[in-house]
Amino acid sequence: MLNSIFEAENMRKFSLLIFVLCILISLKNQNAETKKGSSSISAYWSSSSWDLYPSMFLSIEDEEEGLPQRSLEYDFYRTSCPQAENIIREVIREIYKVRSSVAPEILRLAFHDCFIEGCDASVLLDSAEDLKSEKDSAPNESLKGFDTIDIIKSQVEEVCPGVVSCADIVVLAAREGVVQAGGPFYPLLTGRRDSFRSFPDIATYELPSPLADLSETLASFSSRGFDERETVTLLGAHSIGTIHCKFFESRLYNFGGTNKPDPSMDPQFLNQMRSRCNNSDAPGSPAASPSSDAPEPSSLVPPASFDSPESSSTASSPSYDGSPSPSSEKPGRMGAMSSVAAPSIFPQRSLSFSPSSSRKSTVSYEGSLQSSMEDPGVPMTYEGPGIDFGSVYYHRLLQGRGILYADQQLMSGEETRIWVKAYASDVTLFRRDFAQAMIKLSDLHVLTGSAGQVRFNCSRVA
Repeated sequence: MLNSIFEAENMRKFSLLIFVLCILISLKNQNAETKKGSSSISAYWSSSSWDLYPSMFLSIEDEEEGLPQRSLEYDFYRTSCPQAENIIREVIREIYKVRSSVAPEILRLAFHDCFIEGCDASVLLDSAEDLKSEKDSAPNESLKGFDTIDIIKSQVEEVCPGVVSCADIVVLAAREGVVQAGGPFYPLLTGRRDSFRSFPDIATYELPSPLADLSETLASFSSRGFDERETVTLLGAHSIGTIHCKFFESRLYNFGGTNKPDPSMDPQFLNQMRSRCNNSDAPGSPAASPSSDAPEPSSLVPPASFDSPESSSTASSPSYDGSPSPSSEKPGRMGAMSSVAAPSIFPQRSLSFSPSSSRKSTVSYEGSLQSSMEDPGVPMTYEGPGIDFGSVYYHRLLQGRGILYADQQLMSGEETRIWVKAYASDVTLFRRDFAQAMIKLSDLHVLTGSAGQVRFNCSRVA
């Protein structure tokens, strides 16, 4: 009897190992079929393509060695809450049908969580008597998607109370948002735990800024273990959403305090952006027109935005005046995504809450899914929807038409420029690299095992 149990357990572990190896072999074969863009790309890829996957074997190694601290596992909730991932997937799909901005919102939320002390759901915590929230830090003031996470958490809690962490919900929801937006599916291990703490000071000063020059951007991502290729890859998330005009207005009218536009901008592109972002107070700017304040029709573009929070410049509070001046502090963030316009109706037939549970947060579908009209913005697909997730973004960088300063700066470095060209010419390469980079981002400094907790309400410590 004991031998049978032992053999069954070994077969389970062997099957899991074969599954993981199949994924890696498939990725390696895809790499062999991609175009040979340059010798440096080939050399770089061959030396680093396997570096992203050591965590996929951690749970197997830890179980074999009998280590007390469990790590992330494939299908962690297979017995405790097997419905969890399906619930997350269906909630994102249903919301996306009526509000496509959910994809960039949750993707940005995951980035802001994972980039600050790891994927631990610390960004979801509200301020409390003894806790200051990351939500109150300047770069996070315009974060959205908390309503979506609350909806998912409540649905999961109805089925499996106190089992699925908010940290896992965030990264899994971000993946489903990427898929809905036309991006690649990528496998994620689960078993993350939620943080007891919040890190507002780190969020204020260490999130990468969309106003940064290339050296600052690379240093910021490097501090989290991402190389130049991975940095270029992750910025491909800017393929979706809408950038608020106030976030790049200085490039159009007052670049670096010169009262002139950014000289690197193509004149035709400059005029196109000015027509969408009128600034009647800026020198040489066109008169404001009624149409400049109208958002893009939601039927044509994803209603999301990269917007900058209103913040005064003080010694302790970074400036967000939109100027890429080297002397200014720029702890901003890459891609602040929020709704420009969204429908107020949500399909309640598939998602509903039981008000009887005191542990569940109260969420109003209509209230949580509505967004107020905001200032004008430019959709990333301002020339029409792109066919492939990522390719249009990189093509525009090659044309000198990157909207954000930090995005266009990718063309100023030799290595980053190579990868921009590679992704512009080979969408398959980008999709694979983006999937790998998101796996790595989702695995940053996670809490597992006895560390952290599983919150009943994502905005409060249990």
